[in-house]
Amino acid sequence: MKRNWAVKGLKFALFAVLFFTVFSFVVMSLWNWLMPALFGAHLITFWQAVGLLVLCRILFGGSRGGPGRHMFWKHRMAERWEAMTPEEREKFRQGMHGRCGSFGSPAAEPHA
Repeated sequence: MKRNWAVKGLKFALFAVLFFTVFSFVVMSLWNWLMPALFGAHLITFWQAVGLLVLCRILFGGSRGGPGRHMFWKHRMAERWEAMTPEEREKFRQGMHGRCGSFGSPAAEPHA
């Protein structure tokens, strides 16, 4: 059983390295094809493409998993909305209307 786990882990690691390598080559190829023609940028090497992918991951995040982690704020806002009195909800709507403009009728309730 333990050996089977090690083999699965090794397969996963090899697949991840292969995927990352192929993805880096795709980024490098697209950059070298498009950026010099469109913007006059210099060609990049494989390792620069890897660095670009890492930089994008740091700056923009991504690959964090399913929608559950990204939508925590929506669940939290729904809980807060349910806890508000009708007067507090109207005050919130008025504050948002002043910032964002009209975004729905006052009778509209958010879906939890």
